[in-house]
Amino acid sequence: MQPAVTGWRRPESLLLLMAIAMPLAFGTWQALINNFAIERAAFTGADIGLLQSLREVPGFLAFTFIFLLAWMREQTLAIVSLLLLGLGVAATGLLPSFTGLMVTTFVMSIGFHYFETARNSLTLQWLEKQRTAAFMGRMIAAGSGAALVIYGLIWLLIEQGGFSMTTVYMVGGGLTVALAIGAWLAFPHFPEKVEQHKKLFLRRRYGLYYTITFLAGARRQIFVVFAGFLLVEKFGFDASAIALMFLANMALNTVAGPAIGRLIGRLGDRRALTWEYVGLACVFTAYAFVETAWVAVALYILDHLFFAMSIAIRTYFQKIADPAEIAPTAGIAFTINHIALVSPSAVFLVGAALALASLACARLIPDDPRPGREWIFSPPLTGETERAPA
Repeated sequence: MQPAVTGWRRPESLLLLMAIAMPLAFGTWQALINNFAIERAAFTGADIGLLQSLREVPGFLAFTFIFLLAWMREQTLAIVSLLLLGLGVAATGLLPSFTGLMVTTFVMSIGFHYFETARNSLTLQWLEKQRTAAFMGRMIAAGSGAALVIYGLIWLLIEQGGFSMTTVYMVGGGLTVALAIGAWLAFPHFPEKVEQHKKLFLRRRYGLYYTITFLAGARRQIFVVFAGFLLVEKFGFDASAIALMFLANMALNTVAGPAIGRLIGRLGDRRALTWEYVGLACVFTAYAFVETAWVAVALYILDHLFFAMSIAIRTYFQKIADPAEIAPTAGIAFTINHIALVSPSAVFLVGAALALASLACARLIPDDPRPGREWIFSPPLTGETERAPA
């Protein structure tokens, strides 16, 4: 028998707790990795690219997430993955070598990518469609608030306290481990509203969603791999400067996240994604030619604000999806998101081109997406209950 869901022990509370727990570890890893790899492990730019490529391998394999659901509940998998993320980050500073960073990064990344897949799936399953965008905005704010705390703590520990990056990695990873254990002990196992399919498939009617997800992944990976490294290599940012930049970024997202969620609810998926991709095309083009440090920082922060609007990709899918296909499609979508890891010479101009391609796809989303009405060229429905073919 399922425990009673009362007071704060609700699915929404668990989602918010997990949204807080993840950035404590991942934010620590992300804020320090370039400086740690260069200063402690003597990494070159090519080594950083290899490390980041390895980090994305578990994302490419995210489709295997569905196989684990045959013997593990999705909620349990999310918490176990969060625990693995924290352990991987905590161990990062203990192994300052090429091999050590490769191993800890891979472990951390498995936890991160499986967790994100499970969390996205559970969010779409547990929330009503009309509430999803606004609540996901709250999740962004919660995660950004947690990141704000950890970036501030990084700055205090390193700049003011004189602690080593090894100690900071253990603090950030350890906090996530503690919250994962707390989530396991404090919350009941919530029953599935609809039993999820336990097999892989591709649906023709999800084609536009797959395409937008693919382009978003290609564009995002370019920025994740090169933007932070550029700040360190070209403009000489040290670990405390990177942490302060992230601090300002997350402070803005903490305030803007709920507003962005509500805005998406009002604008609709197509208009929200249109604004995102127009903005990102401008940001990537500017980043390709930036020569001033403060401009680069401003562009970095703008990118994260626009990225928050990608909530609309998930709310669009929620509206067109068969409820039983959310979990397997979440795994496939995360894999598609990681297929396009590229490293061209003019990386940011390529990112701008990808943003424009995404814009073209976003304009194909109808104003009223639902099963059978996945894109603007879908044939008119003959009845409200008609079900779209696979």
